[in-house]
Amino acid sequence: MGRSRGGLTTKLHCVTDGTGKPLKFLITAGQTADCTQAESLLKGQKAKAVLADKGYDTDTIIRFIKRCMKAKAVIPPKRNRNLRRRYDKQLYKVRNLIERTFNKLKHWRRISTRYDRCDVMFISSVSLACIAIWA
Repeated sequence: MGRSRGGLTTKLHCVTDGTGKPLKFLITAGQTADCTQAESLLKGQKAKAVLADKGYDTDTIIRFIKRCMKAKAVIPPKRNRNLRRRYDKQLYKVRNLIERTFNKLKHWRRISTRYDRCDVMFISSVSLACIAIWA
């Protein structure tokens, strides 16, 4: 659990398959940037395209997706980027699958309100919810 201006917080980072079922997740402190967790989440995954939001728009992540995964990076560029990259806007619309997955996870009150003070217990709650999504 991390401490930020809002108090004690955590972030849940997740990878889903093409149908929105969770494959892998990580939990970090709330002040941790999203882009720092991308490579550890994507290691060992196979895909034709990787869809992510602007929080994952870094040159190292895009290079990792193209070189290591041999996949297409569908990540919109941040506004402050000097070189504006192009991305497939039609394919990016499918990214709502990950948002739907987080919505399903937040239907579990224990996860949405973060009742568990211990990270191990929170990870087990998220794991149980992911199993239920797969069922």
